[in-house]
Amino acid sequence: MAEQGERTAVPAAGAGLRRFGYAVVLLVSSAGGLVLEIVAGRMIAPYVGMSLYTWTAVIAVVLAGFSVGHWIGGMMTEGSLRSCYRRLAWLLLAAAVSAGACLPLIRLVSPLVLGGTGDPIFAIVLFTTLLFFLPSLFVGTVSPILTRLAVLEMPARPGVAIGQMFALGAIGSIAGTLLAGYLFLSWIGSTWTVVAVAGSYLLLALGFAVAARLSSLETAALAAVTGAALLAILLPSQRLAALTPPCLTESDYYCINAVDFTAEAGRPAKLMVIDHLAHGINDRDDPTVLHSSYIDLIDVLLPERLGERLDGPGGFDALFIGGGAYTLPRAWQAKYPAVRQTVVEIDPAVTEVAETHFWFDPTGIELRHEDGRLALTRMPPQRRFDVIVGDAFHDFTAPPHLVTREFARLLRGRLTPGGFYAQNLIDSSEDPRFLYAFVATFRQVFDHVEVWVDLDQLGAGARSTFLVVAGDAASSRPQLGSARHRWVVWPDEILNPRLAAAEVPFLTDDFAPVGRLMRSLLADDL
Repeated sequence: MAEQGERTAVPAAGAGLRRFGYAVVLLVSSAGGLVLEIVAGRMIAPYVGMSLYTWTAVIAVVLAGFSVGHWIGGMMTEGSLRSCYRRLAWLLLAAAVSAGACLPLIRLVSPLVLGGTGDPIFAIVLFTTLLFFLPSLFVGTVSPILTRLAVLEMPARPGVAIGQMFALGAIGSIAGTLLAGYLFLSWIGSTWTVVAVAGSYLLLALGFAVAARLSSLETAALAAVTGAALLAILLPSQRLAALTPPCLTESDYYCINAVDFTAEAGRPAKLMVIDHLAHGINDRDDPTVLHSSYIDLIDVLLPERLGERLDGPGGFDALFIGGGAYTLPRAWQAKYPAVRQTVVEIDPAVTEVAETHFWFDPTGIELRHEDGRLALTRMPPQRRFDVIVGDAFHDFTAPPHLVTREFARLLRGRLTPGGFYAQNLIDSSEDPRFLYAFVATFRQVFDHVEVWVDLDQLGAGARSTFLVVAGDAASSRPQLGSARHRWVVWPDEILNPRLAAAEVPFLTDDFAPVGRLMRSLLADDL
């Protein structure tokens, strides 16, 4: 009978303390749900990159989990105080287990899911769902139950109680977003952030287990399930090194790794990998050894395009939008002592890794850690460059605001007469729709836009690396070569009909569907 009585009335004694407890639990659980959402994008970046598709999948899956959780939680609000506490203990335990399970699960399912489907969007959504739907669902069940308990504490003012709980849930979500973006990922990384979220859920579960005054049998069952779950997570985590952070450095922007490339290069060298894309190979002993074809091509194009300026006493001015491994700035430091170089790299951690692991010496180079377009707009109006190199990527794609007509106009205004802009693009070998859109867009601004291709890459795979060169004059020769590579300009008589047939849009600040244009490349990569 006492159990039944608790359905309709809650003793006044301790009501304020209970309301405070419910508020704390809702704040913590809501924060944990949003922390995991932010971390989800970082966790999957080394496997599928960081793009509009990945963030769309993460947000949709997490919101779907919350929605289903709220629905289920609403159906579990009936009963006594003890029965609600009991349910919350089990639900929070399930949230803790499912969150912790993401760490080994991501390494187990990635080769199965990402290699088993041809549709990239379906693969990303499925991958994200397998990892993050259940943690979001279980934590989503908590809010309706806590809200019902808060209403029982204020039976005369149920609307006030509901509004307060909704507000607290939103505040917790805001706090989780800020903590993940500005604190946790920068200080402890994604792996230990997930551990922290799972641990907080587990502590809340244990608190409700104590408050529910579980029977000996229920306590033993809860302890057994908790122990079994920890073993089920820790044993495969140990075998898969799932608790070992996947990055040498996990910054506010990227997962950065330094990979030994000595065996492939035949001499001491390292490869920088950001998320899951290579961003430069540096030779330890000779900075002028350029392994990457497009970097080698820019180096060969430089004397072809600038001529006597390279040998003049004043040197030349070079701007790099994107630093990566700082391969070409390092090479030009060695080859052209009078060069004035500015590198705009949004992530200071990339520069730090280049210095500590890739033998980059920043002496004499102006470093700006900000967005490339923002940096251009902030420079003095008279500032001009003889060569600007675009090498900023989010996964395979350049950021949309760095490929538009408006950005092209900004670039042209920063080039000296006879100067040139070189942009590295990765696209499909068979149907490079993003390349076509980029060329068509830049031809609206520049007098000459060329597409250079590596002869050894033609027909060699599903994707190719192109170098687009834009300026007020054409290159003096349509073919170039070095000791390692051979390149040719894509003839206009072949390129122009393809541009016309492709029917791609001009890229503007208002409309730059880079992800959609590169969808076939994403499918090949997965």
